[in-house]
Amino acid sequence: MFEIALYEPEIAPNTGNIIRLCANTGCYLHLIEPLGFDLEEKKLRRAGLDYHDLANVSRHKDFDAFIAVVSGKRVFPCTTKAKGFASDMQFQAGDVLLFGPETRGLPAEVLAQFEQEQWLRIPMMPTSRSLNLSNAVSVITYEAWRQLGFEGAI
Repeated sequence: MFEIALYEPEIAPNTGNIIRLCANTGCYLHLIEPLGFDLEEKKLRRAGLDYHDLANVSRHKDFDAFIAVVSGKRVFPCTTKAKGFASDMQFQAGDVLLFGPETRGLPAEVLAQFEQEQWLRIPMMPTSRSLNLSNAVSVITYEAWRQLGFEGAI
């Protein structure tokens, strides 16, 4: 399946929703510190319901530690700054979808580590700035999984 990485996530309920998404899609979740909340926070647990035990989640002390773990894998930064749509990419099992924090997105120094052809975005109306993080993760994850024929789903 795919791997989802959240760079310095700030809002506990979004991460809880993404934990639930990972449990339901078989995706692995990487949380890149610092986090804007405690993993024991009530709002995180409520959003994730009882899916925490069904999701594979790891924490990384910083971006460099995360990159060391995913070395050799295709990493796709998801950003409103991208030119290419996620639906135009040909995804493969094992790809990593990288998302930035809710209030600022992926910083320029992180984006600069990847070719612009790897950057992905979601189509939106010209007057829109962005989608909610958990919604954006869902849209791109399901597009990638759709391309693989929803492998493993019932």
